[in-house]
Amino acid sequence: MPRKGLRSMLFGSRSPSPMSSPSRSTIPPSSPHQTFCETLLDENIETAQSLIEKWDSDDVTASSLFHGDDRLEAGQYLNAVKDLQSTMHLIISKSSASVKLVRAQVLMETAMKRLQKEFYQIMSSNRQYLDPESVSTHSSRTSTVSSFSDFEDELENEFRVTTESISEMERVSAAAMADLKAIADCMISVGYGKECVKIYKTIRKSIVDEGLYHLGVEKTCLSQIQKMDWGVLEYKIKNWVNAVKVAVKTLFYGERILCDHVFSASESIRESCYSEITGEGATWLFSFPEFVAKCKKSPEKMFRTLDLYDAISDLWPLIDSIFSFESTSAVRSLAMNSLLKLGEAVRIIFADFESAIQKDTSKAAVRGGGVHPLTRYVMNYVAFLTDYSEILADIFADWPLSIQSPLPESYFGSLESADVSSSSISVRFVWLVLVLLCKLDGKAELYKDVALSYLFLANNLQYVVAKVRDSNLRFLLGDDWVAKHEEKVKNYAANYERVGWSKVYSSLPADPTADISSEQTKECFLRLNASFEEAYRKQISWVVPDAKLRDELKYSVSRRLVPAYRAFYEKHRDGLGRKCGSESLVRYLPENMDNYLSDLFFGAGEVGVVSSASSSPSPSSHYLGRRRG
Repeated sequence: MPRKGLRSMLFGSRSPSPMSSPSRSTIPPSSPHQTFCETLLDENIETAQSLIEKWDSDDVTASSLFHGDDRLEAGQYLNAVKDLQSTMHLIISKSSASVKLVRAQVLMETAMKRLQKEFYQIMSSNRQYLDPESVSTHSSRTSTVSSFSDFEDELENEFRVTTESISEMERVSAAAMADLKAIADCMISVGYGKECVKIYKTIRKSIVDEGLYHLGVEKTCLSQIQKMDWGVLEYKIKNWVNAVKVAVKTLFYGERILCDHVFSASESIRESCYSEITGEGATWLFSFPEFVAKCKKSPEKMFRTLDLYDAISDLWPLIDSIFSFESTSAVRSLAMNSLLKLGEAVRIIFADFESAIQKDTSKAAVRGGGVHPLTRYVMNYVAFLTDYSEILADIFADWPLSIQSPLPESYFGSLESADVSSSSISVRFVWLVLVLLCKLDGKAELYKDVALSYLFLANNLQYVVAKVRDSNLRFLLGDDWVAKHEEKVKNYAANYERVGWSKVYSSLPADPTADISSEQTKECFLRLNASFEEAYRKQISWVVPDAKLRDELKYSVSRRLVPAYRAFYEKHRDGLGRKCGSESLVRYLPENMDNYLSDLFFGAGEVGVVSSASSSPSPSSHYLGRRRG
């Protein structure tokens, strides 16, 4: 019977009654059966009294029921208390005003005080063994169990059968948990649950709060977050991502295990304890990402926002499990709301990033037709985004791409034919790259020299293709996309060569070994000198950052120009040698032509070209194209 009922029966009425002070003369003669029953009651009270009074000491440290490995007397004590409770029920059924009931109630009060002390002592002295990390580590040994109740049964078995595989810390932790459970079960069963619950909540909340403090979790508000510099906020986000993993997997998880185990006798007490111990700290913890999601959006915040989303998404099944009580539903809701707000923030930043590419208004042409800063920024950004492709796929799962753009229809064919999966995130990555390439087409028009504009397109597309090929973008865009755009790079390179070198190529006759007049020969040499010098002076400042593309361009020009020039030179040099001033016609020896070409595409500026007005030593002295060191 609960103690309130007992106390009201014992002390609620002060009026005398025939039953309040029994005497032998007023008690009817007892039957043999009644005498035997009373004898049993007396024996139970006497047994309980001997144990309870023995341990009725304030010297808790020196005298502890649960000290050492022997729990025999502790078990006897708890059984005596339970038997005393049963005895009190029997006494009440016979006479609620019995003197024996008063005596039993006094013993019960004494026993409860003792068990309160024992409970507090176990909680305090085993603080290091009952910290959430130790409890959660211990629970990992039973990770195959399907529920918290299964874990409790497993824990009991482990405590009963201690093997060599269990560590000392685990052994002490398991023993302390079993002792606390035994005391809590006893006190709850006799109606004194509030006393041990109060002790438990006080000590355990301080442990959880201390753990959160050391993890850097603190109470914040939206205005504080909004006023922080990005560098400070970024640091706090990194810290939070690390902290939430420990908080959920260790602090809250360990506390749930301990709470469910100790108070397995009462679901309402388990819920009340866990809610009060973890509720405040969990609210502080999961408010932070929601506040971050509500801050001003910018592309630089994308990756940290994704980190927050990833952390909560990864932990959500455990969050949903350990905060499954109705009283902790607010924590679940807060975590889920943070997840939704972060997803919304990612979609906004993604859209803003695309818009920023389309709205880029920089009018300065990159020197030498090199890789544009926008190309580097966008492709590095997109390549980093692919590390979060699974998360982005989840965020955009219900948000199909809606294209409303001024891009020419010719670009949409590329999007439709790209060798990518049907997932929305793959299409979005294809689209982002497509938007960039369209923007680069516009920036190519800033160059007045058509050959340079083609070189610019080749350089930038080569950079894009290399980034796709060497990152996770390849798995999203597909090998077919890479192959098609590699072919486009070749087309741009061919157009550069056609426009940039056609005048040089055409200065030689179609058949360089054909017989022509000396006047025609002279004209060919003069045209070649002028056109090659013009091309060289112009292109020496141009740049091709990619080594492979640079070598391919040089080889292509050299393969077409040098053999033809060598054949022409070999055919006509003897005839020129007999004419006065012929040396001035041969400005470049065939073997030197490659040296000139090797100087190209490093952005070196104008170097080493002999002007048409210079003096003309013998042809053998014109080794003019050696690479500059």
